[in-house]
Amino acid sequence: MNGAIDIGYGQLLLSLLFVVLAGAASLKLRLGLERDLLWGTLRSVAQLALLAFVLVYVFRIEQWYLVVAIYLMMILFAATIIRGRIKRTNATYVLPTFLSMALSYVLISYVVVGVIVRADPWFLPMYFIPIGGMIIGNSMNAIAIALDRLFSDLLARRAQVELRLCLGATSREASHEIVREAVRAGMIPSINAMMGVGIVFIPGMMTGQILAGSDPIVAVKYQIMVMLMLVGSTALGSVLVVLLVRRRCFSADHRLILEERRD
Repeated sequence: MNGAIDIGYGQLLLSLLFVVLAGAASLKLRLGLERDLLWGTLRSVAQLALLAFVLVYVFRIEQWYLVVAIYLMMILFAATIIRGRIKRTNATYVLPTFLSMALSYVLISYVVVGVIVRADPWFLPMYFIPIGGMIIGNSMNAIAIALDRLFSDLLARRAQVELRLCLGATSREASHEIVREAVRAGMIPSINAMMGVGIVFIPGMMTGQILAGSDPIVAVKYQIMVMLMLVGSTALGSVLVVLLVRRRCFSADHRLILEERRD
């Protein structure tokens, strides 16, 4: 079989039954997720449909700076999504989050596409954008988890942190354990994914290549690269973001200025 079996629009509409099932469960258990499910479904369909048209033109780009600019826009959008998921503090973390993600993810994408895959040129859009997108998507969740853990622990253990500060500890010393636990929380999902890959589930990239008719051995090689790439990007991104944002939770004279929003 050459290529994946096409799905008709009628059959595609049948997949909405899964969302209806989720909505029914939400109504039955009073989870209050019906609006999010509806909005998420509409956004997913609209964004993916738009992506199909955009990629036709993106894959024709031959200038490296345009490819990198598109990649940075994707990272900026991811940073705003992270901001939307963490609303309970007064910390300003969008800029350090974007800078940390941009630095680490552009570097990792270059190494993967240019050095490991050896695409020529290194910014070849059909490789750089999809692979970079996988890095952003997976690491975005890790960073959101790490930041949420950082803020929640600083607020929950405020008395302990302030006691250490009063005893002469610096903000770095007073929050060292919290930072470590935040980074650890962000990395755990990607490590768990490595434990189950190939036995519990077949990852998306490998599945896509197999459906497209690729040799399973080639698909496995790419998937191994992707899994290792995601662990590295998750670790590097989480560490950089947490360390930069931690500094914004304290004043220059080492006072904890992080507050919980009441609105």
